[in-house]
This record gives sequence, structure tokens and C-alpha cells, in this order.
Amino acid sequence: MVVDQNYPKVKKYFLLIIIFFLFFTKSFSKNYKFEKIVNLNDPWGSTFINDNELIVTEKSGKIKIININSKEISEIKHDLNFLEYGQGGLLDIIYQDGTIWISYSENRGDWKASTSIAKAKLNKKELNFENIFQANPPIDSGYHFGSRLAIKDDYLYASVGERGQGMIAQDPTKHPGSIIRIHRDGSIPKDNPKFKGKQNWLPEIYQIGVRNPQGLTLSPYDGKIYLSNHGAKGGDWFGEVKKGENYGWKILGWGGKNYSGTKIGPKWKPGFTKAIQYWVPSIATSAITIYKGGEFEEWNGHALVTSLKDKSLRKLIFDDLSNIKEEIIFKNKIGRIRDIQIHPRSGKIYFLGGEVLWVMKKS
Repeated sequence: MVVDQNYPKVKKYFLLIIIFFLFFTKSFSKNYKFEKIVNLNDPWGSTFINDNELIVTEKSGKIKIININSKEISEIKHDLNFLEYGQGGLLDIIYQDGTIWISYSENRGDWKASTSIAKAKLNKKELNFENIFQANPPIDSGYHFGSRLAIKDDYLYASVGERGQGMIAQDPTKHPGSIIRIHRDGSIPKDNPKFKGKQNWLPEIYQIGVRNPQGLTLSPYDGKIYLSNHGAKGGDWFGEVKKGENYGWKILGWGGKNYSGTKIGPKWKPGFTKAIQYWVPSIATSAITIYKGGEFEEWNGHALVTSLKDKSLRKLIFDDLSNIKEEIIFKNKIGRIRDIQIHPRSGKIYFLGGEVLWVMKKS
């Protein structure tokens, strides 16, 4: 038997490599820390109005301004005719150029409600809203209102849930289960699908076939609108908003099943929009953003996807659609994550997690 005299050295060398790799991986995975800003009551949506102040909606009906430096909270009066019913209440909020837009479950009488959108000039004492969109028909259901908002140029995009009605998402003569595209003042774009060959579609509808989409964002890199969507028992996904197309609910199940355990339909088939990433079993996808900032500059251009069920933040690298890379940044640290915002200057990440506004920054 020949003994390699260098064997102990080689063994030691590889051991050092393994130790370094494990240390580096561990350090990188915990290269952040959380700071609690304020406690809230069932927060849902948030938007920066300047470098120091964030406006937050609480599903139960309050709109609050939070100073992220002093941690002071003030409440803004408003005149929204909302109905807190099941998953409904005050939902998303977005600010641009002195105007606030909000999505909410509007009280339409007799316990019927719709996912509606209103706008108001920003006033830190009182907001006088004007409705610019109502999802019709109003439905007596506390399920699946959606809803997120995104602005691109003069267009306002909104996601509208199918209210637990399933195949209504395949009916373009009804709003539930669709992506809406209107101008910021509520008027209807003349190049929406109805005017470009989809004559039976309602004029506000841009895409159909979604279930309960609670994430919507504009990418600052490619100018596209992306969304996340809850499946049923499995079948959550992240994908792109595409004009005049159909994500397939409830013909498609996206890999999930009904809560009873019965099959819904195939994950995907030709003729329908294909999502970029699917999750089976469900993680209960929530708010999303495409990261751009200096705090975590190595994440620039990557999608950040939050979840309710496993309370996680996931990062997707999706520039090559044939090779999607997913990393779980954290789980079970800040509760069910309802919203995510990137600070416009610092790049720090703000979460509505549990009943708290948190900030995540490098440690």
C-alpha cells in the first residue's frame, strides 16, 4: 500500500474550505436585522408620501400617518363608505404627485360589497374621497376582494378578487377575478382590450382569470407590471400582467386542489397565461415588489414575494425564465406579512408583519 504523505495536508485544506463556506453562508443568510417601528391594528396597505412618513391602512377602517423616525402616529379622517366583512375593509393605498388612491370593500347595501377604488388630494387631517371604480356586480361575500394598486405613467392598475365565485373570473362581462386598468383620474384607456378586439369585455378589464391577487407592482427595471395570486389548496403564483390574456381560474388549478381535496384542473395548458413561479403547497402569497435600492444592492432587479401562511420573504431571480432561482430570506420572524415597501432613498425594507410596522436593514 502506498501512503500519500500529503494526505493530512489535503484533508486539512478541504476542511478549511468547508468551514469557510459554512461560515460565509451563515453570515450572508443573517446579514440583516429587524427594528420595530410601531404597533398597529390589522394593517393592510402602505405607501410613502415622503422620506419620513408612511401612510398605512387598517382593514378595520382607519388611515394613519406614521413618522418612521419619531415613531409618532396620527389618524386621518376620511369619508369612505366601506364595509368590514370577512377579508374586506380598507385595502391597498398608493401615493403619487399629491394624490392618494385607495382600494377598499365598498358597502353597496344588504351586505353586498365590491372592490372599489377612490382617490383624494392628500390632506394629513382629512381625506375627501371620490370613487373612480366599482367592481360589478356587488356580491354578498366576505371572500377574495384582492386587492393591490400600481401606477405606471398615467395608468392605474388594480387587482380584483373573484369573491369566492370561481368561474366568474372567466366572465369578462363582470369585474371580479380580473386585473383592471384605468387612467389615474378614473377614465378608461382607449387601447384597453375592449377596444382592441375583445368587444364583450368590460372596458376597465385588462386581464382575466385570477382568483385572489394580493400583490401588484411596477418593475423600475423593465417597466412591466407583476402580480402574485392565491391559489386554493396550493397553486399560488407570481407572474406578469399581460394585456387581453387569461390566467385561467377556475379552469386551471395551477397545481392546487379545492379545499375539499377534489381536483380543480391542470396546472397550465396552452391558450392561458403561464405564471413565472408556482408554489405547491400554498404559501399564501401576499404583497410583492421588485427591489431597487442601496441597502441590499445585491438584490437589485430581483422580485421580493411575501407570504401569509409561512410568514416568509422569498427572493426570485427571474431574468432567465427557463432557470428561475428562489431563495427564502427568512421565515417566521415578523408574523404574517401583509405589505412590503422599499424606502425611496435608503433602500431599507418596510413590512406590515403581524400587527407591527417593521424595518429591515443590514446588520
